Amino acid sequence: MITAGDFRKGITIEWDGGVWNIVDFQHVKPGKGAAFVRTKIKNVMTGAVVERTFNPTDKMPRAIIESKEMQYLYNDGSLYYFMDPETFEQMPLNHDQVEEAIRFVKENTNVTIKFFKGNAFSVEAPNFVDLEVTQTEPGFAGNTASNTYKPATIETGITLMVPLFINIGDIIKIDTRSGEYLSRA
Repeated sequence: MITAGDFRKGITIEWDGGVWNIVDFQHVKPGKGAAFVRTKIKNVMTGAVVERTFNPTDKMPRAIIESKEMQYLYNDGSLYYFMDPETFEQMPLNHDQVEEAIRFVKENTNVTIKFFKGNAFSVEAPNFVDLEVTQTEPGFAGNTASNTYKPATIETGITLMVPLFINIGDIIKIDTRSGEYLSRA
């Protein structure tokens, strides 16, 4: 059990029938009246962010989130299959569970899957990935007065902005947290 007075960023709690991650908190001691804790919490299952105040003595159970590295195998249209590299057991996940990460993950890439009470609820891609550019317009010579970018489609199917000197077939490094081009690989 954890009290609201002990809240810190990153702590995961069970509250109101869900699992919540503390995004931000502030201990408030007004001149008149009792102290309270103002928090911004995010539901780890649905992604909903809520602002809520707690009494510093409120107690709630701390949620134990497990992380496991697994390998993305393939997609059969509605399900995405991941394999545990230790047991070779395969686990299917639906699009809602992999939505953010799958944009940057190609087959045979290792990802981190988060579990709560044995149920997978989210997939995290590696922070940086190297992917091939499959479609982009050619850059024009002399069009480099400033940092100019053009759209490019990468092998996983998403489009992002890249510098003019990137061509089809180039391997580029992408930051999956922001979805931005970093450099040539």
